[in-house]
Amino acid sequence: MSMSSRAQFGVGQIVKHVLLEYVGVVVDVDAEFSGTDDWYDRMARTRPPKDAPWYHVLVEDADHMTYVAERNLTSLDEVRPIRHPMLNEYFRDFRDGGYVAREALN
Repeated sequence: MSMSSRAQFGVGQIVKHVLLEYVGVVVDVDAEFSGTDDWYDRMARTRPPKDAPWYHVLVEDADHMTYVAERNLTSLDEVRPIRHPMLNEYFRDFRDGGYVAREALN
């Protein structure tokens, strides 16, 4: 099964963290966890599965990116542009409810 058929969210899609409730935009998708065991042990407190998709997400009204398991994300009912200082590094436009990537990341 390919990553595109497994991943629920795509690059440029606006998402919300179901536990922490922040909103952000997906900038990259990993088919499965690609961080270190140390990072997972320290940061992934809910112990989401490593063999499911994980997402790099720019957090709205912040200056950082997070790495989030798919099970901790949901889509938004009302999609709108977000504010983040690194948006222009990844996206060229906001159109039809999502961001248009500058170039293919994978």
